[in-house]
Amino acid sequence: MFRKIKIYVLRLFLFFIIFMVCNTAWIIYDGTREPEGNAQLGVIPGSTVFPDGSLSPRLQKRLEEGLKRYQNHQVGKLMVSGGLGKEGHWEGTKMQEFLIAKGVKPEDIFTDNEGYTTQLTAINAKKIADSLQIHSVMVISQYFHITRTKMLFRQQGFKEVAGAGAKYTEWRDLYSIPREIAAFYRYLPGF
Repeated sequence: MFRKIKIYVLRLFLFFIIFMVCNTAWIIYDGTREPEGNAQLGVIPGSTVFPDGSLSPRLQKRLEEGLKRYQNHQVGKLMVSGGLGKEGHWEGTKMQEFLIAKGVKPEDIFTDNEGYTTQLTAINAKKIADSLQIHSVMVISQYFHITRTKMLFRQQGFKEVAGAGAKYTEWRDLYSIPREIAAFYRYLPGF
């Protein structure tokens, strides 16, 4: 009896390891590959803005990636999305200020300060897209965030969804990848 339980637990553990390795490999592949084609709208989800109003390195890298895609005409317009951080700054507004300072036309930026979560960002992007007849979107975030974000945008009805990963890694990615795997399956329909 004890041997059967031990074998069952070992098989369950091996399944979990294989599951995590496969999901991690897909997240890394999907988040680091170069997107094909162009999109009408590039969407940049928010991240930490420090108490002094400066952008965290990961947020700045997201914005730089979005700026590059805008300057290369891979996206026509940009949407910045975030909420009011505990540090006291509206992420969307700070992101907009950064992009304008880098030469993006204000009329090419949509600022969403109600995108507290990735799902809300997708919902709010769909409202903007519908009002402007936009059908293609490129999500621009950290590589580990791309797969789930694309799924959430597809759930909102976007047919053409691409992803571009910011060129920035840090130690917290080791925590972020398993968190993204759990979040992906949380939002996966029927799971």
